[in-house]
Amino acid sequence: MRPPTVRFLGGVREIGGNKILVEDGPDRILFDFGPSFDPRREEYYFDFLQPRSTSPVKDLLEFDLIPWLDGLYSPEALGGMEERYTEPSVHAVFVSHAHADHAGYLRYIDPAIPVYTSAGTRKILESNRATNPSLNYGDHPWKTLSPGSAVRVGSIEVVPYPVDHSVPYATGFLVRTGAGSLAYTGDFRRHGPRAALTTRFLSAAAAERPAGLIIEGTRAGPDPRRSLSEEGVRKELDRLLAATPGLALVSCYPRDVDRIRTLHAAAQDAGRTLVVPAKAAFLLQSLQGDDELPVPRLGQDPYLRVYRRSKKRLFKWEQPLLDEAIDAEEVHRRGKELLLLLDLFQFAELNDLRPEPGTPFVRSMSEPFSEEDVNDHVLRNWLEHFDLRLHQMHASGHCSGPELAEVCREVNARAVFPVHTEHPEAFASGPGRFCPPTKGDRYRIETGEVER
Repeated sequence: MRPPTVRFLGGVREIGGNKILVEDGPDRILFDFGPSFDPRREEYYFDFLQPRSTSPVKDLLEFDLIPWLDGLYSPEALGGMEERYTEPSVHAVFVSHAHADHAGYLRYIDPAIPVYTSAGTRKILESNRATNPSLNYGDHPWKTLSPGSAVRVGSIEVVPYPVDHSVPYATGFLVRTGAGSLAYTGDFRRHGPRAALTTRFLSAAAAERPAGLIIEGTRAGPDPRRSLSEEGVRKELDRLLAATPGLALVSCYPRDVDRIRTLHAAAQDAGRTLVVPAKAAFLLQSLQGDDELPVPRLGQDPYLRVYRRSKKRLFKWEQPLLDEAIDAEEVHRRGKELLLLLDLFQFAELNDLRPEPGTPFVRSMSEPFSEEDVNDHVLRNWLEHFDLRLHQMHASGHCSGPELAEVCREVNARAVFPVHTEHPEAFASGPGRFCPPTKGDRYRIETGEVER
C-alpha cells in the first residue's frame, strides 16, 4: 500500500488557489479549493468571457486552470465530460477561510462530499451568497469545526485552530496520518488584532513536532509594502481625521471586518459617523452575537449608517437596510461629520457626491501587484479628476518575510512546503528540508521526498 502522501494541485508558485490533497491508504481529504490570482487565467478568460455554466470544469481543464481528480467533481460541473464522472473518492474538504481563492470552486465539487469550515466562515460565505446571486458554493453537507477538536476522516485526523487573517474566522490545521503529521497554516498573520490565535496555533504545531509544514508565503521574497499593524492603521487614520475639516473617503476589502471595526472606532472618536455600503452592513448584521468579534449594530449604533446608492432597483436583502440610509446629497451637506466607505466599483457615486478639492481618499488595502495594475490606473484617473488626495494605510493579512522565517524556526518541521507564493526560494535557507512543490507530484509525509 502507498505510504501517506500530500499532493499540491494548486497554489504552486502562484498567489492563491491552494488545493492540497492528503492521502492515507484509501482515505483522501482536500484542503481549500478556489481559483488562483495567476495572470494566466486572464490570457483566456476575463470580464464577460468566462467558462460556460454548462461545462465549467471542461473549459477550465482545457487551459490547466483547474486540476483533474477522479471522484471530486459533480455530474453538473462535468457537463460535456459526463463519461468521466465517478462516485466521490475524496471524503472531505476543509476550507481554511472565506476568501474566493480558497473557496470559490466549491461549487464544482460533488454535493455528496462534506465541507468543513469554522462557524464564522460559514456565516461569511452565506452573506456573500445572499448579496451576490452569482456566487455559489454548492449544496454540500456543511460541517462546523470546533477549535482544538479533532475530526476523523477514515485514518486521517484533522485538528482545527483559529488563526488571524484579514478575513475573520480563518483556520490553520494539524493533519495526522499514519506516517506523521502536517501543519497547514492557511492564510495567516502575526500582527493583527487576534495575533494571539496565531501564536496558539504555532505553539500547538511546534508541540506536534510535525513531519511537514505547509506554509503560505504571499509576502515572501521582494515586498515593497509597508508593514503596518492594525493599530498602526488606526493611528494614521486618527491623525488624518483630526486634520481634515470636511468629508473623508476610504476604501477597504469588503470582508475585512477588522478594518471596518477600525474605521468605525476612528470615526466615533473623531465625532464622525461611518457610512458603509449596503453589502458591508449586511455582513455586519450576519456576524452579530459573537462576543469575541463585536461589530457595530446598524440601527442601534449612532456612529454607523448605510449609504444609499443611486440605482433603479433594490434587491430584497437591501430593502431592510435602507430605512435610515444616507444619500449623496446628505453626504455632501454633512461631510465634516462623516467618514464614507466607498469602493472602486461605486466610484460613479462621486459624480453626485461632488467632494471638495483636496478631500482625502484613504486606500486601506494592499498596494497593486504592479504599476500596470488596471484598477490602480482607473483609480488614479478618478482621483485626479476630482482632485482627491490619496493616502495608503493598510495592515496586510499575511506575514512579512521575516515573520515567515520566524514561523519556520518555531515550528521546526522536518520538511517545509511553501505554497501561495511566487517566491518559494525565499524559504530555502530556513530549517528543515526545503521542498518547493511541483504541481501534481506526491510527497511522502514522513520524509518530504517525492514518491517515484
